[in-house]
Amino acid sequence: MFPLKDAEMGAFTFFASALPHDVCGSNGLPLTPNSIKILGRFQILKTITHPRLCQYVDISRGKHERLVVVAEHCERSLEDLLREGRPVRYPSYLAPEVIAQGIFKTSDHVPNEKPLPSGPKSDVWSLGIILFELCVGRKLFQSLDISERLKFLLTLDCVDDTIIVLAEEHGCLDIIKELPETVIDLLKKCLTFHPSKRPTPDELMQDNVFREVLPLYTPFIKPASLFSSSLRCADLTLPEDISQLCKDINNDYLAERSIEEVYYLWCLAGGDLEKELVNKEIIRSKPPICTLPNFLFEDGESFGQGRDRSSLLDDTTVTLSLCQLRNRLKDVGGEAFYPLLEDDQSNLPHSNSNNELSAAATLPLIIRERDTEYQLNRIILFDRLLKAYPFKKNQIWKEARVDIPPLMRGLTWAALLGVEGAIHAKYDAIDKDTPIPTDRQIEVDIPRCHQYDELLSSPEGHAKFRRVLKAWVVSHPDLVYWQGLDSLCAPFLYLNFNNEALAYACMSAFIPKYLYNFFLKDNSHVIQEYLTVFSQMIAFHDPELSNHLNEIGFIPDLYAIPWFLTMFTHVFPLHKIFHLWDTLLLGNSSFPFCIGVAILQQLRDRLLANGFNECILLFSDLPEIDIERCVRESINLFCWTPKSATYRQHAQPPKPTSDSSGIRSSTPYFPTECPDPPKTDLSRESIPLNDLKSEVSPRISAEDLIDLCELTVTGHFKTPPKKTKSSKPKLLVVDIRNSEDFVRGHISGSINIPFSTAFTAEGELSQGPYTAMLQSFKGKVIVIVGNVAKHTAEFAAHLVKMKYPRICILDGGINKIKPTGLLTVPSPQI
Repeated sequence: MFPLKDAEMGAFTFFASALPHDVCGSNGLPLTPNSIKILGRFQILKTITHPRLCQYVDISRGKHERLVVVAEHCERSLEDLLREGRPVRYPSYLAPEVIAQGIFKTSDHVPNEKPLPSGPKSDVWSLGIILFELCVGRKLFQSLDISERLKFLLTLDCVDDTIIVLAEEHGCLDIIKELPETVIDLLKKCLTFHPSKRPTPDELMQDNVFREVLPLYTPFIKPASLFSSSLRCADLTLPEDISQLCKDINNDYLAERSIEEVYYLWCLAGGDLEKELVNKEIIRSKPPICTLPNFLFEDGESFGQGRDRSSLLDDTTVTLSLCQLRNRLKDVGGEAFYPLLEDDQSNLPHSNSNNELSAAATLPLIIRERDTEYQLNRIILFDRLLKAYPFKKNQIWKEARVDIPPLMRGLTWAALLGVEGAIHAKYDAIDKDTPIPTDRQIEVDIPRCHQYDELLSSPEGHAKFRRVLKAWVVSHPDLVYWQGLDSLCAPFLYLNFNNEALAYACMSAFIPKYLYNFFLKDNSHVIQEYLTVFSQMIAFHDPELSNHLNEIGFIPDLYAIPWFLTMFTHVFPLHKIFHLWDTLLLGNSSFPFCIGVAILQQLRDRLLANGFNECILLFSDLPEIDIERCVRESINLFCWTPKSATYRQHAQPPKPTSDSSGIRSSTPYFPTECPDPPKTDLSRESIPLNDLKSEVSPRISAEDLIDLCELTVTGHFKTPPKKTKSSKPKLLVVDIRNSEDFVRGHISGSINIPFSTAFTAEGELSQGPYTAMLQSFKGKVIVIVGNVAKHTAEFAAHLVKMKYPRICILDGGINKIKPTGLLTVPSPQI
């Protein structure tokens, strides 16, 4: 959108026609209110940008089908030129074909609604009426009431010269005769009665009048979108006089921001559309008792109550005052509007009230999102970073770790997912019209997907859902549509409602990263492996809860499939998903496991206190989850989880680390590196699914163990270099081989608890020289090392039964470490 500059923002309101409450559509559901239909169709108007057009900004839905529209507003209009005080928006400007159509009421049960006659040619007629009024200096049809005006317009079909008849009717024939022939010819073209003979706007632009005027105006070139194949910098020009540009700004930095941003900040600063309209008496309310009818039949028909005048159309536009917003931002310095992108000293932009801004960054996210000054700084910073994408991709990741401003969330997610290229051309090339077998299931799923949201529940939202989902299915022939894909699509469509191509591109990038092969026709092996790893994660982080759930038979298969198949979009509303995915997109494909464990831990007390049936009932209607707490705990769980503990053989293969573009790979959110590393000789090996299911605790790779112990590898093994990190968990290695094998060579710092004597017959830990040390490490990461896989799995399971958290097994056992030269042999004692 263009900067606000000297314009203002205005609001006007109207009512949509109400539908009967007792009528349902063909699907058995209540009809969609007309206000929601309008809200959905309105969104496309927000995409129309031109320097000589007022920008539509927003539309909101109120009670009783009331709609409030916010748009760029200029105090001076064409009426001012005519020295009159009412806006140009009356039936007099309607084209004859629109009037002849009459009122056409749409309904949900009509499969193919009849197209309305309004269109570009109708606008040409309206333009002709406006030009005629400007030429003669007066309004038309002022002496006629509305019905007479409409009748007169329809009779123009019977006249030879519309211009002469209009001039004679209004006593301005002399003025018309004095007009240049080119102007009269233009008026005749615009006011051609039959639309089939009336020119289109493109054809009208070829008229001599416009040919003479066009050279006086700089042609408008719409800027290239962020995700396109064309150069965004191709048409950038610097003003010849920079000093004059600075004078023009005149310290009104807010006016240089886009209208969309200003309106968003206006709302944060306490702006209330309904209150503004009430103050100007555009919205009037009556006491409820005054609305009661005088006479009422048993069937509900009422009499004796006149029509409420407040429901009639009032086309007055109310100017929205920016005084409150400007006062709220009075302490924000000019440098905050132009932050230095190369300044890495702080995650936060500078301002005159920097201390307050820094303090705001420590507040809960929900408060930060409502802080006007904080959001201004974040919006400006992200706007500049996104304009420099992908060059500033790393810094976008860095700032996203702090938080993502809601206004910039759609584009920021696309950047985090690595969306690039000509996405519109790719999306347009996909066949979204030819019927496919999946169409029926998509039609059934859409009306049940996040329909509490007004935008997604609108017919326009359903149509967009249908196109995006179908585009994904058609463009991925190796995958199939599974129920839940619609929920997965919802966040992307909501954030990019006017950009289906970007919604599709984001979804297409998200699924391979987090749901690789989840949508195969036979995905049972993928799902089962995923749920098994999740069970191991529960045992790793919360052994007491894991023991209880296993004892009552409440396994993840019963509740977690919708969680992971839809990445929690099926169980959480959109506003929670936004905050959850802000963090999810900064992690790798294993982060959802930590989210799942965090959710269970919020329900921990209730789960531990109940049996199987009660747990089933609990998850049939999931209790309220504190999503901010869930995010915090997920990050903590992720940081405690060794990278290879969540290894899955059916996960997406790691991508090459080299980047031909020269741009460094994105920095992850978390202290531990989360991109999946390339496979080496010390990486985890794939094992049969049944073997994986038999193990309670997860395996970790020798590579992970070496990294966590900060050991130095000799030889040809390619492992990550040693890095000192204060955030690394302390590690204890428990070698369960017999003492003779342990003495021949062991990992430095490990303790020896032979498996054969480790536990009593009752399953308790036998007392030994290292028992106290093992207990002192309870809560830290404990790695079980041996030379028999079955023994290490059983030893780990015993510790989990004893409620030891963070127990894992070394994949491949001690034999994986032997070739590295890291085994230590104790010195012989004299």
